[in-house]
Amino acid sequence: MMEFGNEVMELDEMTASGVEEDAETNPELYEDYESHHFVPSNRDSHLEPFQGMEFDSEQAARIFYNSYARRFGFSTRVSVYQRSRRDGSIICRQIVCSREGFRRCSNDNPSKRQRTITRVGCKAQMTVKKQTSGKWAVTKLVKEHNHELVPPDKVHCLRSHRHVSGPARSLIDTLQAAGMGPSGVMSVFIKESGGVSNVGFTKVDCQNYMSSSRQRTLGSCGQFVFDYLKQMQAGDPGFFFAIQGGFDNPTGNIFWSDADSIMNYSYFADTVTFDTTYRTNRYRVPFAPFTGWNHHGQPVLFGCALLLNESESSFVWLFETWLAAMSGRHPISITTDQDRIIRAAVAQVFPGSRHRFCKWNVFREAQEKLSDIYQSYPAFEAEFQRCINATETVDEFESCWANLLHKYDIENNEWLHAMYNARQQWVPVYLRDTFFGEMSITQGSDSINSYFDGYINASTNVQMLIKQHEKAIASRYEKEVKAGYDTLNRDPVLKTPSPMEKQAAKLYSRTIFLKFQEELVDTLAYSATVVDDVGSEIMYRVAKFGEDHKACYVRFNAFEKKARCSCRMFEFSGITCRHILAVFRVTNILTLPSHYILKRWTRNAKSGVLLEECSLGLPDNSQDSAAARCENLSQELIKFVEAAAESIHVYNVAMDALHEAGRKVAAAKNHGSRVTQNALIGGSKQLQVYSMDQDKKIEKLTGELEIASEICEAYRLKLHGVLKDLEEQKLKVSVKVQNVRVNLKDKMEG
Repeated sequence: MMEFGNEVMELDEMTASGVEEDAETNPELYEDYESHHFVPSNRDSHLEPFQGMEFDSEQAARIFYNSYARRFGFSTRVSVYQRSRRDGSIICRQIVCSREGFRRCSNDNPSKRQRTITRVGCKAQMTVKKQTSGKWAVTKLVKEHNHELVPPDKVHCLRSHRHVSGPARSLIDTLQAAGMGPSGVMSVFIKESGGVSNVGFTKVDCQNYMSSSRQRTLGSCGQFVFDYLKQMQAGDPGFFFAIQGGFDNPTGNIFWSDADSIMNYSYFADTVTFDTTYRTNRYRVPFAPFTGWNHHGQPVLFGCALLLNESESSFVWLFETWLAAMSGRHPISITTDQDRIIRAAVAQVFPGSRHRFCKWNVFREAQEKLSDIYQSYPAFEAEFQRCINATETVDEFESCWANLLHKYDIENNEWLHAMYNARQQWVPVYLRDTFFGEMSITQGSDSINSYFDGYINASTNVQMLIKQHEKAIASRYEKEVKAGYDTLNRDPVLKTPSPMEKQAAKLYSRTIFLKFQEELVDTLAYSATVVDDVGSEIMYRVAKFGEDHKACYVRFNAFEKKARCSCRMFEFSGITCRHILAVFRVTNILTLPSHYILKRWTRNAKSGVLLEECSLGLPDNSQDSAAARCENLSQELIKFVEAAAESIHVYNVAMDALHEAGRKVAAAKNHGSRVTQNALIGGSKQLQVYSMDQDKKIEKLTGELEIASEICEAYRLKLHGVLKDLEEQKLKVSVKVQNVRVNLKDKMEG
């Protein structure tokens, strides 16, 4: 990601400005932004923007400006933007008051209902531009408005501050199923929220959602989706899809995943995100992808779903179907929003996986539930986010949380009480002992919906979704190819003489190496001091010079070369932290031990068979997982290949046997697919499963085994040479010892 810093800021590389849909027609733009925390300074104590203010991302700037707008009584929308000519990424964005500009007048159809004039040429805006550091800085700011601002008790009516949240949708569905109308539903929300201004949406929004809920079927688009799924399966034998209820009587959700997505999961199955951002009532397509992280730190797709039924049983069906497509392999961790129904389904289908709530979803809900506090105390939001993101230990968070509630006299707030009880599922400091594949401990699913970012909006219908889905996949593929090319052809600049840095540069993908290098270089400013040396482990206190109050503690076993740091960065991200590296430095460990190198972060992550389960603490059953089965097959095939390569006659016999085995495996696989399909048909459910072409898998695996045999032979020859050198050295030493003895004997006799 850092490589793009120098190229995007050249003005002559920018494309012409463009205009995106605004918040009046696309208000969900502000619903989909992660809670990237901005970099505060002393000047923003009241959360007002200023020239030069920095944010971690463009999305962070948008959500901050919209939050600022809510407090001051105006609505926002995104306006012009500029792209880099090199990679097409947005490098400059203007966020304006929704009353900016003037609406175009048209007399082409005088009978058409005229829309209310809301644009009055307001100049208020904030422009942010991407810097070489990767941060986004405010380069232009206009605070003055040419119209009256909305008072606090009316601000909930503004478009960019309204949306029906996941929990609200679940309650509306329940009340609607009980026969309650929009007025009754709104009465319930007003009573539960303590006033209409705290609900977060209007009666019109409620009516729209209830109407869309009644019509939440594919309708005329159903045949289009079915035809697409059949077409994809015909062109890709590994394409997997399932329809709840089957083609003839679809009763719920639809899931699909192509062969590449299934293969990606075999390499990167450790952490998964189920993104339901697009199921908000303002999106026309209730689309939900399953995503993860590849070895370049880029989002990778594991499958997609259309959510036509949001009951608990339908989510259970969806998760079980996805798991079946992924060979039944459970992830270490899964991230979703905190919707009650989704939580129940995850607990039922993924009981052994660590479930995390999407942190930006929590912050977005906080804007609704704590809107009166945000308005009464402008500094509260910054302190609240700092309490979540910046605390480094459990004790520090507990103390910070208690002080925050006491300072603002909100100890009895029900929403805060509920979120505190669930803190182990969304506060970063409680999640560091589990792998989530993120580079920053405080990142907290900042890119939950980034895979399809820019491809889906309010105007996307089902037909457009399918096309945009294909475009997004193609774009992500190109970005992965580019990252792979850079890893192989752009050697990183080494910053130290450390053998460990040279080792990491050869092992890791370029993006991951740069992160590791950052940690390694920073060890030069850290000291590691022994504080306890009892038993087999030594306790080190590691602190940056001048920052002793921020020390971390590392337990180190010198015999096993294993260390555990209190910061838990390795457990969380799979990258060794600066504190452990500082201990390695003072104990003269010059290269990174193998157990600190996760294959999923290496440049060869997609070579060989699958991600090693044992290295990440996954269950290692001899035949229960696809990884174990492939490992067993690999061992047998290695023996087969070694024996078959002895002579041309044996080779020809082996090839004939391999082709025959391929045909039998393919036949068994096809039979197994039919058995699986029939087994999953029950009541109103019908699962249609299509698996990968086994011949191609065997051919690919055989090729990889041949390469592995060549590598083994090369290592054998190299080892033989090393042993020969050792024998020669031993002989020379023996001769020298004999000469010394003779000389000593001559001197003694003389």
